[in-house]
Amino acid sequence: MPCVMVQIPKPQPARKPRKTRTPPKPRESAAPSPVPPSPVPTSADVARLAGVSRATVSYVLNNTSAVRISEPTRRRVRDAARDLGYVPHAAARSLRAGHTRIVLMPTPRVPAGPLYSTLFNDLQWALSGLDYTVVQYGSVSLRGDDAARAWAELRPVAVLAPPDLGTQGVEVLRRSGARAVITLGPQRVEGAHALLMDHREVGRVAAAHLVERGRHRIGVVLPTEPGLDHFAGPRLEGVRLAFPGTGAAVFELPLAYEEESAAQLVPRIRELGLDAVFAYNDEYAMLLMRALHDAGVGIPGETAVIGADDLMLGRLLRPRLSTVRIELPSGPELAALVDRLVRDPGAAPESHEMLRARVVPREST
Repeated sequence: MPCVMVQIPKPQPARKPRKTRTPPKPRESAAPSPVPPSPVPTSADVARLAGVSRATVSYVLNNTSAVRISEPTRRRVRDAARDLGYVPHAAARSLRAGHTRIVLMPTPRVPAGPLYSTLFNDLQWALSGLDYTVVQYGSVSLRGDDAARAWAELRPVAVLAPPDLGTQGVEVLRRSGARAVITLGPQRVEGAHALLMDHREVGRVAAAHLVERGRHRIGVVLPTEPGLDHFAGPRLEGVRLAFPGTGAAVFELPLAYEEESAAQLVPRIRELGLDAVFAYNDEYAMLLMRALHDAGVGIPGETAVIGADDLMLGRLLRPRLSTVRIELPSGPELAALVDRLVRDPGAAPESHEMLRARVVPREST
């Protein structure tokens, strides 16, 4: 048999398995670097943009009147400051001037009423126009000298204080840098300027008007709401001051600002035989007139009624409401006074009569 050669292949060495490459992890995107805040604009930036000196910027933005600067230049400086968002640094300005421009007005603890609210709003606007910053401070839990110490922390240049401020409080404010301490109330406080508001005059002119109209048994409304006794007490005293030698009698009439309270007061008015009522102010007068009308009491035939403050609503009633118009200085007048006292911190304490009162007679008396 033929021999057949069979070639047996050599065994090949086993191949090492190929390593599978792990795909690289995607790089985490780096956190975006924070955008640096834009630099705070300075007066130098304003000066460059407006094309003026830094001194001119200071004069314009501080409303300095001692240096004459043309109106176009003033507008250019103000426009540049607005475009850059530049605001003067109050603390730095205070350091340069030696005092702040803060006028502190403690928030009234009693309802001021529309007359005083209008006055204080006008005063704030006028002071702002003179480059003062008005700060209303609500120190409800603090009174007198304790409140003065809290106010002094703000380093105000002037303070319009309530009448319960004491001599020690005036001294604390003075030592903290207040150039003018001014009290509002019926009497002076030693060491402070005084804006005197004597509400006895309101009651006196109301009572005199009623006596002139032949009224001799006069009731005086005393609101029971907290705090209003600061005004009601002096007005009652003023009514009594008007009566010596007239033979008239005065009766106190407590009244809450509620329809039910007014309705309950009507029988007492009839029982006392009152021929007139001074109702504290127009709001209480309108409340009482409604109750008298509902009870069939003729106004003014049986009982005359007069209020105070001369509110528009009183003119819309039928009969129209007689009232006492209280005249106070305007906001700009008071702002000019505050500014003068700040500029002359060594001036002797001044007193200014704030309140004048006159009757506006209408149909209800």
